Amino acid sequence: MYNRSILRICLVRHTIEALRAGQSCPECSTVIFRFAKKESNRLIRVRLALLSWALLLCVSVGGAHSAFGQAARQAPAARPAEVHASVTESIVGSTIPDDTAVDNMLEAYSPKVRALEQVIGKLKGPLQKGGVGAGSLGNFVADGIRAESARKLGQPILLAVTNSGGLRKSIISEGDLSLRDIFELLPFENALVAFDLTGTQLLDLLRVVVSNQDAQSGARITYRLGKEKRPELESARLLVDGIEKEIDPAAVYTVISIDYLLNVTGGDYATVLKQAKNTRPLDLTIRDAITNYVKAETAAGRNIKSTLDGRFVFDKAASPPAEKPKL
Repeated sequence: MYNRSILRICLVRHTIEALRAGQSCPECSTVIFRFAKKESNRLIRVRLALLSWALLLCVSVGGAHSAFGQAARQAPAARPAEVHASVTESIVGSTIPDDTAVDNMLEAYSPKVRALEQVIGKLKGPLQKGGVGAGSLGNFVADGIRAESARKLGQPILLAVTNSGGLRKSIISEGDLSLRDIFELLPFENALVAFDLTGTQLLDLLRVVVSNQDAQSGARITYRLGKEKRPELESARLLVDGIEKEIDPAAVYTVISIDYLLNVTGGDYATVLKQAKNTRPLDLTIRDAITNYVKAETAAGRNIKSTLDGRFVFDKAASPPAEKPKL
């Protein structure tokens, strides 16, 4: 009964092209199988079973390819959000009217600003900052601190020190010395303090002063350059009425400095100054002290002089030779 019989089976097929494109395109196809005349029914059933398994395998593989094809497709990139921006240009000049509110706010400060132009002294030669002791500018500030502290306390002060980093102006030109110059030189509200150190502690303090190239008034220091070309204290004596005197390790000396160095945490200054005794504020900022010093010198008929008076002496023989420039 199966002689020349035609078994038609309809199935859904995915073409390879459709699979590669990640698309599923059903097609109805006719599969024709011819069976020999003399094949038995059992043989025919076996062949049909094998055919069914083959068709099932084809459909499974096709579905897997379709799934992989779709997974391989990338989602379209999101379009960036549109940004709408506009730019305007205005020329800043006299054509822009003054802001009344700003003018009113500045008016309160105008007298103070104008007061900074007041000339308080005369400078003979420029004051310059640089090198060990912060140059003539460092000498000027340290001398002013010592003189005004002695006046404030009513007793001689043998030594005053301050850091060169607090001097915020590198040069003051010869001529009129104004309040503006002092404010630009000393913009911080650092206050003067007095404290006591033993002679041994005083020498340790001067070692730090030399190492940091800071300013001092009241001592004559000899220094050399160490292995790392850094200044090192070699010897120090106090200048009392212009006469050098040895520092007694056991004696107690009153020193003047600024509260910043006394309160700083860490570093060489903290190591020495934490040993200070009898600390007392002078209720005087370093800026006011220097202003008062200049006014007092002017009232006495003296100009402020730019001098390097030998308070720091370099021992060249005890220092390593200078390196020759490379050609």
